Amino acid sequence: MSTPDAVIEALLHARRTLTPADATPLAHALVAPDDAYLVQTALANELGWFEDGVPRHWKSGGASRSAVLTHAFLPPSGVWASPANASPADASPWPFRLRYIEAEIALRLGRAVDAGLAATLDEASAAALIDAMTVSIEVVDTRWQQAFEAPQLLRLADLQSHGALVLGDWVPYAARDWSAQPCRVQIGEQVHAYTGTHSCGDPAFVLPAWLRHATADGAVLPAGAVVTTGTWCGALPAQRGDAVRVSFDGVGEARLQL
Repeated sequence: MSTPDAVIEALLHARRTLTPADATPLAHALVAPDDAYLVQTALANELGWFEDGVPRHWKSGGASRSAVLTHAFLPPSGVWASPANASPADASPWPFRLRYIEAEIALRLGRAVDAGLAATLDEASAAALIDAMTVSIEVVDTRWQQAFEAPQLLRLADLQSHGALVLGDWVPYAARDWSAQPCRVQIGEQVHAYTGTHSCGDPAFVLPAWLRHATADGAVLPAGAVVTTGTWCGALPAQRGDAVRVSFDGVGEARLQL
């Protein structure tokens, strides 16, 4: 029977050789989310992603407010700034296998958080710890041959199908009527428009669960740590060479050249 160790080896090989792994023989290797998080940590340790052991960038989200939220830290080499007054983040050299685009809002901690503080937080008190927000673009990719048909726990182990993250300019965080929030996504010549489509209604909804997860092993999340909070547009397909622009009225924009 396959074990988490086999998943670790498969994902390490996929990342080192840029060759997707076959999920079929590993379909039952992980039995709970904690197994997938163990794989995430092993990948980070083996690949040396975090020199001091504390990730600064994360993704967190779920399909609805009643769903179990999932989390993944993000390798720093694939986190790029895309200020609105500069050239787009250039992903053309990046070895993506797939290029799906998610339009998101990222939130930034204004102070350090440890496990003791995280345990006390609800949505309102967690939001009070946020000092800034920005538009983010997540590029969704996969190390599995089966892509998004791979079992959910294997996708979670693969950093929840993370490819790269682009961050726009930071602006002060303030509560707003997210149910009326417009979002526009342009990929090449195609423009997609959305209003109030965050799966949890408010990006800050993910904060308490994210902070408890990120500090569960005794780590202290520093001020400046960032979480991107889930898609407003599903996952839109893009191709190499596409220019991507995501904008949220009143928040800003992020841009990416694939």
